[in-house]
Amino acid sequence: MDPTHDPNFKPPSLNKDMEPPAPSYKIPANVPIQPYVLADLGEALDDPSPHPQFSSGSRSQRRQSASASEHTDEQTAKYHTKIPRIHTEFMSNSTAAASPPPAGPAASAGPDPSVIFPATVDVKPYQIADLEEVPHGLERQAANLKDYRFPTHRLATTLSDDTKYPLVIVACGSFSPITYLHLRMFEMALDAITEQTRFEVIGGFYSPVSSNYKKQGLAPAHHRVRMCELACERTSSWLMVDAWESLQPRYTRTALVLDHFNEEINIKRGGIMTKSGDRRGVKIMLLAGGDLIESMGEPDVWADQDLHHILGKYGCLIVERTGSDVRSFLLSHDIMYEHRRNVLVIKQLIYNDISSTKIRLFIRRGMSVQYLLPNSVIRYIQQHKLYCDSEPVKQVMSERTD
Repeated sequence: MDPTHDPNFKPPSLNKDMEPPAPSYKIPANVPIQPYVLADLGEALDDPSPHPQFSSGSRSQRRQSASASEHTDEQTAKYHTKIPRIHTEFMSNSTAAASPPPAGPAASAGPDPSVIFPATVDVKPYQIADLEEVPHGLERQAANLKDYRFPTHRLATTLSDDTKYPLVIVACGSFSPITYLHLRMFEMALDAITEQTRFEVIGGFYSPVSSNYKKQGLAPAHHRVRMCELACERTSSWLMVDAWESLQPRYTRTALVLDHFNEEINIKRGGIMTKSGDRRGVKIMLLAGGDLIESMGEPDVWADQDLHHILGKYGCLIVERTGSDVRSFLLSHDIMYEHRRNVLVIKQLIYNDISSTKIRLFIRRGMSVQYLLPNSVIRYIQQHKLYCDSEPVKQVMSERTD
């Protein structure tokens, strides 16, 4: 998020007491996010380079191993990530009720409830439901740091393909309110990673900023966290909301937020389990719009150490927006160009420029916001009478969305 919205913001050149990010030895050394290149021609795209620990052996041997893994597809199909269908399924984070109970003799040989496989772009029959209705009983994030628990109810516990590298996507933002574009950004990122890279997405997180973020139109943090919960818990089978950043007593730099996810996923939980029984470090990447990336080029706004940390140690997934030329910006920005192999630009094939700023304007004018954000979020806004206060015209007309 834009550091200038910190009430205590100091230009990095004048801030000598800036908290340093996590040291390199605490962050798993992962390969870049670079997509397939011409060097891959002649090789099957579904036969990616293996993880370094599997790098021994010939390509033909690895292909034989890959073909053998196809026989496990039937077993893998038994597992799925949980998506609720009725309000009684919201009472617990447990994955035990993730799939409908099988009928007949197979009922005694159900899937292991402790295993969650990564996200998939396929829509399963058990996911067909009125996903935006009956948002009762959602397991909520804590309202204070004392009761905080890192959400893992949809975080994959086992890689489905040992030849790929595990990846978690994190989106930081105000989400005031969350819109269908915020949800679509994750799906676009999932498509791009699945089709263009050697990574496997094992989870996605929204991390709303705290109430100390100095920005007009920012609803209190607990409201924004709740709206994100309603949106992704009812419409997605792999997205989660983490309230840690929103519970902080002051603005938290993006570099430190990514360090928090690394601490929870890689240090405390040891990464992810592979099918072979080994544990593997998870790559964590920031998901952002082109407008946020352009703010990184403004002088004395982002500290150079933070940019090197975010782009070099973690990486960035950038969703292009109408009118933004992200590739030219990457070429002109020295630090971004240095870490270009760790940046993946995602082109919108169907342009969607829904803006939270314009949503708030529509609400103040009494206009319809139907089909711009989930119904459960619209009802929450109406119930709590959010976004009734006016905002500066300059902010409403700004080309930079949120």
